[in-house]
Amino acid sequence: MNIIKEKFKEGLSVVLPIAVLVLVLNFTIIPLEKALLIRFILGVILMLLGLPIFLLGVDIGVTQIGNLTGHTLARSNKFLFILLAGIIMGFIISLAEPGLHVLSGQVDFVSAGQISRTSILLTTALGIGILLAIAALRIVYNIALDKLLFILYGIIFILAIFASSEFLAISFDAAAATTGAMTVPFFLAIAAGIAAMKKDTQAAERDSFGLVGVTATGAVLAVLIMSILGKSSIDVAELEYTLPHTDSIIGPFIVQIPLVLKDVFLSILPILAIFLVFQKISFHLEKKAFRAILKGLIYTLIGLILLLVGVNAGFLDVGSIVGYELASMDNAPLLLIIGFIIGFLTILAEPSVHVLTHQIEDITSGSVRRVLVLAALTIGVGLSISLSMLRIIIPKIQFWHYIIPGYLLVLILTRFTPKLFVGIAFDAGTVASGLMATTFILSFAQGAAGAVEGANVLVDAFGIIAMVTLVPLLTVQVLGLIFKKKSGERSLGKGEG
Repeated sequence: MNIIKEKFKEGLSVVLPIAVLVLVLNFTIIPLEKALLIRFILGVILMLLGLPIFLLGVDIGVTQIGNLTGHTLARSNKFLFILLAGIIMGFIISLAEPGLHVLSGQVDFVSAGQISRTSILLTTALGIGILLAIAALRIVYNIALDKLLFILYGIIFILAIFASSEFLAISFDAAAATTGAMTVPFFLAIAAGIAAMKKDTQAAERDSFGLVGVTATGAVLAVLIMSILGKSSIDVAELEYTLPHTDSIIGPFIVQIPLVLKDVFLSILPILAIFLVFQKISFHLEKKAFRAILKGLIYTLIGLILLLVGVNAGFLDVGSIVGYELASMDNAPLLLIIGFIIGFLTILAEPSVHVLTHQIEDITSGSVRRVLVLAALTIGVGLSISLSMLRIIIPKIQFWHYIIPGYLLVLILTRFTPKLFVGIAFDAGTVASGLMATTFILSFAQGAAGAVEGANVLVDAFGIIAMVTLVPLLTVQVLGLIFKKKSGERSLGKGEG
């Protein structure tokens, strides 16, 4: 019972701040139509019901499968087995990630079907699967994290030269959206499972971080390659953004239910199939443990259905309309301020961020205070949303003006930051881009871009989730440098990496 209450509190903390902000805006400067407001409230209720059930299912089901898989991969120590198992598991788990479903649907909608939902889903999942396998092999064969990241991002920068601008933004957003509530616990569990098999405890602690950061590059690489290899170009000039219809209350929910049911069953059934296969050939769990994981998968299924119906039918439309109305006021400072508040509240309410802040304070034995970490992350993400709004207001500012210099700085910092902090930083980027980033913030940016003359939704709105992800990469590494200076890196050792 305690764990259910804990998960409900977690879901409440994620959804409620944005819901309250929308209600405040509704009663002040952006009055919403009655039907839309009711639909939003119903969506919030479904999310509040679905998110705790989903998180509980991930904890007792998906995460346990990840842990068991990690141990199996480490014990085998066979290159081909790790490669194939990593690709299959990464592909299947990614297809069940709520954030990826939301993002791919938004891309399909905004591009008027020119970039299909299915193509984004399958391409991203394949990229994640391949890089999960590489990330697992890195831990098994003791490959330095910073060197691997340099290689991967070097390839990304080269591909970015040849990819179209809209695909560049979508590729980085895909990485952020895919590493969410479903995938991150699973990937972290695999990393912990493999690292735990090492005899060197310091190496095990260091290698348990970074797998998520490496895996996320698979989404970027896959979408960029899809852009370059795709024969048909996107006709951006012909795209016209239309606001969602707001006159129906129940209609959107009725439309979404069968679509979501189909998607969720197709996502969860392969996970179940893989679990049953591994149970037969490797896990050999006792009946009690086996049933507990099955129960977790059922919870995940139910929670995911409620969550996605609530998001798609009641939540996304309000984000778009709030962004559109704010941008239509022709008041740039107000749009930047509201953007900052949304980013600030999103990170402040994200439970994983609070886990991260405690983790950093513990690792540094209090030298880097969690309050400092939290302040840096919340202010940083708030500024990243404001900068994204500025990019929409001034179309001459392009996504690559932010993301390329940002990641170059991140990579430079990896050469000087203690290696443990490098791994934490790349994993931390995923905790910032949680459910609110892939739902409300993205739809908010689309609405704003749709209202600004000269802006294009597909080019200027996407990339905002990637900006949220970039902040922790910089913040955590800078904090690592502060700790290194304070401690002389005595606690972490000088010979890491």
